[in-house]
Amino acid sequence: MAPRLTATAPLFVEGEDSSTIRVPAARLIQGDGGRNAESQAARLAQQFLRQNEGLLRTFCTGTTVDYDGSDVYLTFTTNVHVGAVPLLSPTTGRPEIGFVVRPRFEWPGIGAMLAEMGWRVVPQPLKLPLLPGSERRIPPWVLATIVISRIQALLAQLERRFELVQETLPAPRGTVDWARYAGSNLPRARVLEIPSRFPDLRDDRELRAAIHFTLRKQLASLEGQRAAGPVVAQLIALCQLLLEKVRDVHPRQPAGITVQNWLRAPLRTDVFRQGLQAIEWTVDDRGLAGLADLRGLPWLLSMDEFFEAWVETVAARLAQTMGGTLAVGRRRETIVPLSWTPPYRGSQRYLLPDLVLETADTIVIFDAKYKRHWEELHFADWADVDAELRERHRADLLQVLAYSTLKTGKRIVSCLVYPCRLSTWQSLTARGEAAFHATVPASFDRQVEVVLTGLPLNAGMEAACRHLQSIFGTALLS
Repeated sequence: MAPRLTATAPLFVEGEDSSTIRVPAARLIQGDGGRNAESQAARLAQQFLRQNEGLLRTFCTGTTVDYDGSDVYLTFTTNVHVGAVPLLSPTTGRPEIGFVVRPRFEWPGIGAMLAEMGWRVVPQPLKLPLLPGSERRIPPWVLATIVISRIQALLAQLERRFELVQETLPAPRGTVDWARYAGSNLPRARVLEIPSRFPDLRDDRELRAAIHFTLRKQLASLEGQRAAGPVVAQLIALCQLLLEKVRDVHPRQPAGITVQNWLRAPLRTDVFRQGLQAIEWTVDDRGLAGLADLRGLPWLLSMDEFFEAWVETVAARLAQTMGGTLAVGRRRETIVPLSWTPPYRGSQRYLLPDLVLETADTIVIFDAKYKRHWEELHFADWADVDAELRERHRADLLQVLAYSTLKTGKRIVSCLVYPCRLSTWQSLTARGEAAFHATVPASFDRQVEVVLTGLPLNAGMEAACRHLQSIFGTALLS
C-alpha cells in the first residue's frame, strides 16, 4: 500500500512533459483509510480532479482515475508545458499538493540555458499560492530572470510625455522669468543665461526612478550570490547595463497607490503592465535571485517556445559565423500574408517560418519542432513507425516545404530541427548520421534541399553551431 499524505510530508506529483504520470490514489488519504481504503481513494481521486480541473488542463491533455484490479491510480497525460503549481488537496481544500513537470529531454538547467539564450523567452509566473515543501524544486534564478527581462522590455518601450521643465538657456524658450533675468543675470553680465520654463517631451521620471530602485534592489540581491555560477554573473552584467539607462534619475521606491494609478491609465500595453508587476514583486521582496529568497513561486513554460528560442540562439550564432542575416518568426519578421478570394473566406491567414537565415548565396529556412520524431525515426524503420507519428512527421515535412516556396533566386535549404538526447546526438555525429538530406525538384532549373536533424538542449553553443555549420557550409548538390 502506498504511503499516506501527511501534514509533514507534502505530496508532489512529478514527471516529464509529453508523458504519462501515474500516482497511487491512496496517497491522497490522510491517516488510515480503514477497510474501505481503495473506495475512499477512488472518491478522493475524482474529487481531486474536479477541484483542480482548470490548472491540470494547462499541463495535461488528459486526466483519469484508473483501477488495475488491486489499486486505484491517478493518471496524468502531460502536454509540452513544464513548470510547477500547487493543487488543492481533496481532504483539506488547501493548496498542499505540488505538481511539477520537467522537460523530457535533459538540459543543463533553466537558469543556465536562459542566460546562454539571452533571455529570449522566460517562464511565466502564476498568480497562485506558493508551492508546498522544498524550495529546491524550483529553479533558483527564475524570478530574477523574469524581473530583469521585463524591466529591459519596459525601458525599451518606455512612454514619453510632456513635463514642465525649468532651465537656464542661451535663448528664450517658453515662459521667461524676465524679472529674475533683469534683476540678477543682467547686472552680472550673464546675458546668455535666460531662465525659462517650457514643456519638454521626456521619459516619465517617476517611473524611471522606480525602475532605478528595482534594478538596484535586484543587483544587491544578486551580488551576494556570485559564487552560485555564471548565470548570476550574467544577470549582474545585464542589471548594470540597464542601470546606465536610468542614471539620470535618483532611485525611489514607488508607493502602492502610485503603481495602481499607473496601471489604471488608458492604453497600457502588456509590456508596461508586466514591467509594473516586476516592480511590485521587487518592492514586496518576493523571490529575488537568492536561494533563501525563492519561496516556491508557481511558474509555467512552453517547451515548444523554449526549443524554438534555443534553435534561434544557435542560428543567430551561425549567422554571425557565416556572415548572414537572421529573420525571426518570434518577432514577426518572417510573416507572409495569404490572400484569399473572397477575402472573408479562407482559414490560415499567413505563413510564419520560425527562422530564415540568408547568406550571399544560400537561404536556410528553419522549423523547430519539440517532438520525439528524431530519435524514433532513427531507431525504427519507416515502415515500423507508428502510423500517427508518420502522419505528424509528414505534416511537419509539408509545412517546411511550403515555407521553401517563399524564397527564390538562391540555394534554398528547408531544415526541420527536432530535440534529442545528447548521447544519441554524439553517437550519430560520430557515425556521420546526425542529419538526413533530400532534394525536391521545384522547377526545371531549381531544387529545394531538405534537411532533418536533431539538436540537444544540452549540446553547448559552440558544438551546436559547429553542427549546423557542417550541414549548411557544405554544398549538398553537385
